[in-house]
Amino acid sequence: MLNTIEEATMKFAQDIQKTEVYHDYRNSLDIIKKDPELYEKVNEYRLKNFELQTTEPADGLLDKIDCLEQEYEAIIEKTVVSDFLSAEISFCRMMQDINKCITLALDFE
Repeated sequence: MLNTIEEATMKFAQDIQKTEVYHDYRNSLDIIKKDPELYEKVNEYRLKNFELQTTEPADGLLDKIDCLEQEYEAIIEKTVVSDFLSAEISFCRMMQDINKCITLALDFE
């Protein structure tokens, strides 16, 4: 039984890799990675943004997000970066939708 699930999972992962959303994400990531300094700055921004988004809601959170965006404004305004961040969000949303569908189908609470 486990082999069947593993095989189905691998097939499903391959199907995900065939989607336009995944291709857009991978292509934009590859473009960013061609410039190691830019890639490093984008990763710094992503990490700081993730940390802000996953902390307990607190007073001034929106101000902190605004400050972060101002700090990295020169980076996130670049077309290759904004394209990457947009593609990443689309891919993450697709993965969230997939996880939601699986969870609902399994009646998992």
